Order: sequence, then C-alpha cells, then structure tokens
Amino acid sequence: MSAYRQLFDRVLTRTDAESAHHLAFRAIRAAQPITRLVGGRVSRVDPARTSRVMGLDFPGLLGLAAGFDKNAVGIDALANMGFGFVEIGTVTGEPQPGNPRPRLARLPADRAVVNRMGFNNDGAEVVAGRLASRRVDRTGRRSGVPLGINIGKTKAVPEDDAVADYEKSTRLLAPHADYLVVNVSSPNTPGLRDLQAVSRLDPLLRAVRRRADDVTDRHVPLLVKIAPDLSDEDVLEVADLAVALGLDGIVATNTTISRQGLSSSPQQVEAAGGGGLSGPPLRSRATEVIRLLRDRVGPDLTLIGVGGITTADDMVERLAAGADLLQAYTGFVYEGPWWPARMNTRLSRRLVQEPATTDRATRPTNLPGTGAGPGSGTGPGTGPGTGTATGEQP
Repeated sequence: MSAYRQLFDRVLTRTDAESAHHLAFRAIRAAQPITRLVGGRVSRVDPARTSRVMGLDFPGLLGLAAGFDKNAVGIDALANMGFGFVEIGTVTGEPQPGNPRPRLARLPADRAVVNRMGFNNDGAEVVAGRLASRRVDRTGRRSGVPLGINIGKTKAVPEDDAVADYEKSTRLLAPHADYLVVNVSSPNTPGLRDLQAVSRLDPLLRAVRRRADDVTDRHVPLLVKIAPDLSDEDVLEVADLAVALGLDGIVATNTTISRQGLSSSPQQVEAAGGGGLSGPPLRSRATEVIRLLRDRVGPDLTLIGVGGITTADDMVERLAAGADLLQAYTGFVYEGPWWPARMNTRLSRRLVQEPATTDRATRPTNLPGTGAGPGSGTGPGTGPGTGTATGEQP
C-alpha cells in the first residue's frame, strides 16, 4: 500500500471531504515549481503515443475530468501531475455558490465519491479573465496540454432562458478553449438533465455552435456530456443528434444517481446523501455507453470515456469499447497526485503489449488527423489545468 493510500485511508477519510479537497489542491499548486521539474508531466508520456484528436495534439490519452478545477486556478499544476489534457468547470454564465454544505462525501468501501456541489463557480466572466491572463510563449500561444472548458446552466436562470445562459458562457469562454463541452447531465442542478431530451438539446447545441463561431476565428471543437442514467434508446438519440449537427464528440459519462451494487452499508450510503456518484461503481455502465455510442456513430466522432477509471485495465477496456480519449477524477482523489503518471506508464506498456485490443488508441498516432469529428480544427494550444477536489464530475 502506497504512503498516500495509507494517508488517505487513515487520515483524510476522517476529514471533511470538501475541506480535504481544498487543502490538497492548495498543496498541489504550492508544489508547482518543484513538480514542473521532477513531476509526472506529459513529457514523460511515450512520444509515440501522442494522439491527434479533433485537430488537437494530445500528449497523453488520460485527462482530468471537469469538476476538479472549476475556476481555472491551477491548470499548469495539475498538468504537471501527468494529465494529457485538462477540462475545467463546470462554469456557468453567472457566479453561484452552489448547494449548501456538506455537499461532498466519500464511500471508501467502494472507492467512490458522492457530490451535490451544484456548479459552485466564479462565473464565466471571472474565469474568462483568469484564462486571459495566463502566460503565453513567444509565438503568442498558451503552452501546455489541451484545455477543455465545460459549461453549464446557472441555477437561478429559468429553463426557458437556458440557451441564452449557455450563449453567454460560450461568448466569454470559447476564445480560451481548445475544446468546449456542453454539460446537460449533472444531477445537481434542478431541471438540467431535462435538456438531454433531443427536442431541447438540438436548439441548445446549435446556439452554442453559432456563438462559438461568432467569437473565434478558428473551429473550437464542441462536445456534449451525457449521463449514465439515460436509457439505451436515449443514448442512441443523442448519438444521432451529434452526427446530424456535426458535433465533434460526446463525453460519456457524468455521475450517476444510482446506488445499486455498492459495497458500502445502507447506513453509509444514506449518510453520504443524494447527488451524483462517481468511481468504480460507475465503470460498467460508463463502458457500456461508450460501446453503444461507438457502434452508433461509426469511427469518426470523438468519444471521451470517463467514469470509474482507476487502473490500466480500466483504461484499456474503455479504449477497446471505442473511446478516443479518457478522463478521470475520483481515481485521482483516491490514488494520489502521482497516479496519472503511473497510469501513463502502465497504459503505454499495455498498448505496446496488446495493440490489437486497443487499436483506437493507436489509430490517431498512426493516422494523423483521424479521431476528429466533422469540422475538426486546431486550437490555440492552451494548456494544463489544475483544480479543486470538490468531487463533482459536472
């Protein structure tokens, strides 16, 4: 058992989850000068495994899921840990405090997290200003790994005004994004998941696409993030819509409201409360959704697999199911700061040993430019992200 695992199981589990998260995140940011030099940054990923997806160069297949760095306050520090890309957010059009505390809990027996954060964030205007102030190199490009920005609906905004709220976030944030994700799948904002219905999702995605094109002089890849709790039929309807609209990809999946199959006692589950559950209990359904999507959309639409990824076996399984890229959040919380670097090494070995079972992972490398959705383009090369361990995968 690693030193971090012992610390987590014996000390951190006795500490309020959200407070522990903020403490750990401050430590990661404070250590940035050191981790920049000796850390597990993506430069340690096998260069031969660099993938070109959506017109972007990803130096590693494993990225940090949204929910960890909601406010773009530590992008580079987290990239130093070994993530091949970072997705910040969820960011809403207006700042909001989120739901009352306590709103984050752990289920250690399942290596799972339950959150009902409620999109607590500084708002699109503040986050955009923070991103604009990031350092650029001599060519005017922001260095580091690709940066995704995940946007959601402000809780106080009526559902009838949701499109305008997303448009505001897009106007402010798209210029700073390598790719943009529309989040309609968090269980912690009332009515948000209703936007996954195709009749409501279609006009929303069209509006975000138009606004992103209006405010940038390049194609910003656009993806939608869906819930694992959708029926198979609904998953396929979203897949058909993504193809029809020419979206660049789908992120699958968000957290689940299900509590089936847990090892934790009923009392522990009840004490954790409501909200979205992330971690290994989500793995099977998240993998199934990726497989459904790939079978439906064919080889070209980008799929980012997220949910329950903890081991190299999990990563290989998700790639074999059809994912082009992978994301994690809860595994990082439970396994510690050097976990991404370890996963990079282990995945690289597996891809060499078992290329036939993970051909989607090697395809972008061998065929530059593949793995992009319709209309894929190049991004500004914005980079690494940091975050907060708030437990929410938006």
